[in-house]
Amino acid sequence: MPRILIVEDEDIIRSAVRKLLQHAGYEVADAVSVEEADNLEPDGFDLIITDLRLPGAAGTEMINRAPNTPVLIMTSYASLRSAVDSMKLGAVDYIAKPFDHDEMLAAVENILARQSAQPDEPGSGESAGQHQATESDPAAIMYGQCEPMQKVFTLIRKVAPTETTVLIQGESGTGKELAARALHLLSPRATKPLISVNCAAIPESLIESELFGHEKGAFTGAVSARTGLIEAADGGSLFLDEIGELPAEAQARLLRVLQESEIRKVGSTQSRKVDVRMIAATHRNLKAMTRTGEFREDLYYRLNVMQIRIPPLRERRSDILGLARRFLKRQAEKLGRPELSLSPEAMQALERCRWPGNVRELENAIERASILTDGDIITPAVLDLDNEGSDECIPETLVEGNNEQTRTREPDSANDLSLEDYFQHFVLENQDRMSETELAQKLGISRKSLWERRQRLGIPRKKSS
Repeated sequence: MPRILIVEDEDIIRSAVRKLLQHAGYEVADAVSVEEADNLEPDGFDLIITDLRLPGAAGTEMINRAPNTPVLIMTSYASLRSAVDSMKLGAVDYIAKPFDHDEMLAAVENILARQSAQPDEPGSGESAGQHQATESDPAAIMYGQCEPMQKVFTLIRKVAPTETTVLIQGESGTGKELAARALHLLSPRATKPLISVNCAAIPESLIESELFGHEKGAFTGAVSARTGLIEAADGGSLFLDEIGELPAEAQARLLRVLQESEIRKVGSTQSRKVDVRMIAATHRNLKAMTRTGEFREDLYYRLNVMQIRIPPLRERRSDILGLARRFLKRQAEKLGRPELSLSPEAMQALERCRWPGNVRELENAIERASILTDGDIITPAVLDLDNEGSDECIPETLVEGNNEQTRTREPDSANDLSLEDYFQHFVLENQDRMSETELAQKLGISRKSLWERRQRLGIPRKKSS
């Protein structure tokens, strides 16, 4: 049983991560500081998960205290650049807070798999590489028994060993990041970092600094030089999620990275070479965006060397129940409950649902039902799919051939707006005078949530001047 040490000073986070890993079958110990962790003989663990900022010594000190143990850094997104710096010091990976349970478990599994795949003796590299390829096969990372997903797996296996730039297309929640991880782990760069960047989650004013780094004094607040995420991925892979949200200025700079394999920090006059394998993903139609001027045509063709399309869940209905059972098993382990199962009616409800949020929405529905159910059988009542929006699931009357329409509820007054109505009204009223960041702040949501709702409601984004 792998032994994991958690070093985190916040009681809630430390307790949550400890319970999560214990439910997943790991032996776990924890500490609130580097000094306390030092008393636990950290070199005897298989993995150390530490917060970056701790009382006393920083979390990166664990790299020196346990040089033979891989260290996973936890950090807030605001400290992401510091996490990248910690990888240069020897951390094997980082995970940004807040993270979900699956993200943490996937990171732990990948690190431990890489450790077990490393050769113990000189000359055993070939067998180790073969073992790692088995552990990182796309079928082991993603689930899919249907023909469309099998084609995706075959394409990933063919493309991964090459240096080809890959564009992953698919709706939100289909598993584009998992595909990128499989491409990286099956490549010769698997022992180097995979740096993942959500282009929609970084404020427009900081995107260039985050990607390319900056020199001291390059702009207000740049009190010291910083390494960019592209440079941090040197020798490894860079995954740019939702690249369609990249501002025009950053698009031009990224094009140079792809053409010349070099970067120039913000505020610097000198360029430096980088060796990075580029993987991009988007849920938007980049080809159409080139016609409207929202996305550079030359960058599109540079990215679209090899395209992998992840099918939405509605196109792989034969996988729905298989995915649901996997999520149920995982939830039962997390909650420490007996094995959960689906009633025949619940299976029928799952297969009828359109799942606009795809695999992520299905997973959330199963997690919710696992918590709410009083027994071991999941029923349609606890799945509660209809309450998520009647427009998102096929009504049972239509499935049975009954075309009788039920009368929709009329609003009681002009002020009786749904949240979606309010969102649409507010965005259309204010988008001409507010930036995307300001709109998101006023609505109390992230920029990522803002553009996801724009896509769902068909509200075009204001074109930048």
